[in-house]
Amino acid sequence: MDTVATADFHHVYEPGFDTSRPPLLLLHGTGGDEHDLLGLGQTVAPGASLLSPRGQVLEGAMPRFFRRLAEGVFDEDDLRRRTHDLADFVAHARQRYGIAAPVAVGFSNGANIAASLLLLRPEVLVGAALLRAMSPFAKPPQADLAEKRVLILSGAADPIIPAQDAQRLAKTLTGNGASVDHRVLPAGHGLSQADIGLLKGWLLGA
Repeated sequence: MDTVATADFHHVYEPGFDTSRPPLLLLHGTGGDEHDLLGLGQTVAPGASLLSPRGQVLEGAMPRFFRRLAEGVFDEDDLRRRTHDLADFVAHARQRYGIAAPVAVGFSNGANIAASLLLLRPEVLVGAALLRAMSPFAKPPQADLAEKRVLILSGAADPIIPAQDAQRLAKTLTGNGASVDHRVLPAGHGLSQADIGLLKGWLLGA
């Protein structure tokens, strides 16, 4: 699938054939691109339409969705701006491709901006699977997340994300009304077969 640019986001759109499945918004991790999670999307949601943008920020040569000041320390002003830019891109892409509101599937940096989308622009997503996510805001904003389904998959041996941080994110989303399923797996920061199996099963209920 060729990469195209819309609303300043290079992205790939892969039309699906199963209209019973919501589209997936695939959000890569640091150093990834719009092609990284296509195989994952095809595996966990066969037949779903896939929308996969490339992050607009470069850290060295590595694409990201927003800037950070240090490992685990986010530039929250930039995060807010980039979140709204991404939300606007999704709205434009929905019109262009004629698709419903998507479920976000984000890994690491992509999971963090997906969590930010839930909190700042909840109307954009019907739900989100946050793979190796941490809380994006020191003081999270309030949002109406009633009827939003969220899966958080954390790694017990993740050297990047403290366990209490992922727990804080789950608590924040639950406190705003989301139905949150938070699983801690015997894994590090990378994804495992267990992640893929849980994600596939969870998406069947989306």
